[in-house]
Amino acid sequence: MVKAERIKVALAQVLPGADIEGLFAQAAAEAADVIVFPEMFSNGYSRYEATPSGRAAWIEAAEPIDGPFVERFRQAAKRHHIAAVVTLLEQGPEKPFNTALLVDRQGQTVLQQRKRHICFFDNPEDACAAGERSDVVELDTAHGSATVGMMICMDREFSNVATDLMRAGSEIILVPNSCALVDDPAIGDVRLAGIRATAYQSVTAMAVANYPEPKDDGHSVAVDELGHVVAIGKPVAGLVFAAFDLTRIRETQKQEWFRRKR
Repeated sequence: MVKAERIKVALAQVLPGADIEGLFAQAAAEAADVIVFPEMFSNGYSRYEATPSGRAAWIEAAEPIDGPFVERFRQAAKRHHIAAVVTLLEQGPEKPFNTALLVDRQGQTVLQQRKRHICFFDNPEDACAAGERSDVVELDTAHGSATVGMMICMDREFSNVATDLMRAGSEIILVPNSCALVDDPAIGDVRLAGIRATAYQSVTAMAVANYPEPKDDGHSVAVDELGHVVAIGKPVAGLVFAAFDLTRIRETQKQEWFRRKR
């Protein structure tokens, strides 16, 4: 498989109800290789009504990974020949999972990531089960292949997830997200600083797709392997595009090999 020299990411900073077909078409028209949606897009990262019946109904609405919600994205990826990170509340045997699926440009699921560091202390993720591992995949694109991993929102804040992906050889980490990245009233832009630091420490590029206002604060962001901001969105809905130089990422990883030998 030929290694790609660059990969272009479209961060779908949108709310549920957005024109999915239109977003894929726009991303494809801009020669994007992959489009990434925010965290738990199947229900907009909604909270459940704080009653036993409300919690049960929220869990009951979880989606199967082979159901119509995911299939809609598979077909769009296949039609427009770009990969996609599809996010959902996934049906589980006992509890649901906060899940991201990487679908390739043929519409096939090539990687599944369940959020490992769930917000077990708060509604709605106190109703979820946690994932246990992180993997990477060689994602085939129109420009060649790249080694891609995923983490979900708060996974960014724990070093073990980035370390696992780094050890597996990640070149780019795709991150569905739902929280304020820049304008948090308590911590300001600390999360953005953390994304930049994680990229630098692991020598891995990162692309984070967040919800726009009024749900979150937008600012979907892409940073390179040294933590430089490549692209950042505004608070409003729309696609945010970022192109990564994979040749440079690989050269930097060789030069900074000691960071990746933890």
